Amino acid sequence: MHIRRVSFDHPDAVKLNDQVQAEYAVRYGDDGDATPMAAADFDPPNGIYLIAYDEDGTPVASGGWRAQDANDEGNQDGDAELKRMYVVEQLRGRGLARRILAALEEDARAAGRVRMVLETGTKQPEAIALYTSSGYEPCAKFGYYRHYESSRCFAKSL
Repeated sequence: MHIRRVSFDHPDAVKLNDQVQAEYAVRYGDDGDATPMAAADFDPPNGIYLIAYDEDGTPVASGGWRAQDANDEGNQDGDAELKRMYVVEQLRGRGLARRILAALEEDARAAGRVRMVLETGTKQPEAIALYTSSGYEPCAKFGYYRHYESSRCFAKSL
């Protein structure tokens, strides 16, 4: 397994993003995550997007962070917002998400970000378990879904 930095609009990133969007649609009964994002959001030094590839070169997991500063959606100066964490179903439970999460935290810290934040939902208990077991704590809601009852926001100092 190897992790590689790619652009958010790379074909493998698009493929995995389509899969996570389909999963959101099943879990939440809608069209997926409507949070506005652009490929440039993940361009260093203001972000990064990573994909894990298996030994055959197949993309199997992804995640990224993008810089956020104080805004009217509840972010604070120095935030690094975690986005599109995903592992293909057949490889879940093998530590891939933890490896990507650690790499994203390290990169955000090196870029001068002071806090990693994320938004997830009540219908993603696996995600909540990953983040809380990785030192993330509930925080004030922020972002596109901050007014949704099912939204859960977490933060970790970097």
